[in-house]
Amino acid sequence: MNSVLVLNQNYEPLNVCHARRAIVLLDRGKAEVLEHWPGVIRTPTREFPRPSVIRLVQLVKRPRPRVRLTRREVFLRDNYTCQYCGVRTKDLTLDHLIPRHRGGRHVWDNLVSACRQCNHRKGGKTPEEARMPLRRQPFEPRASSYYLFYQYLDGHSEWRKFLAGWEQEKAG
Repeated sequence: MNSVLVLNQNYEPLNVCHARRAIVLLDRGKAEVLEHWPGVIRTPTREFPRPSVIRLVQLVKRPRPRVRLTRREVFLRDNYTCQYCGVRTKDLTLDHLIPRHRGGRHVWDNLVSACRQCNHRKGGKTPEEARMPLRRQPFEPRASSYYLFYQYLDGHSEWRKFLAGWEQEKAG
């Protein structure tokens, strides 16, 4: 209950901070409270309602967050489906389209999910050389608010309306 969702001036979710940091932002007039937890936080001279969601008064520009390149994220992007034969399974491997020993890099555009049989069949060749066309070209997924904050949603149900609202606004 010490976590506080921090929204930008335009209600874009920015990050999650500790309640102590939120109180400092509120006290300095840099943020306003949108949602409260039950109870108060006491200082030697004042009492503050315990914040749950705050919004910054001024807009903060920041670079777009990126999805980390991990096996799990590649499998999620590809919907746990082999990109060569289309079989859907949890027993997948990562395949580099241009093999690493031939100068292929470990980046989103060069990685796909592959079942063990297809990965073995392709070996150290490119998909064209192995005559194994891809079902879908690889791409770097965008980091959604859900992706960035889903680990905090347990016990923070009042945050969902701010995260969902931002996703709908960005889509529309």
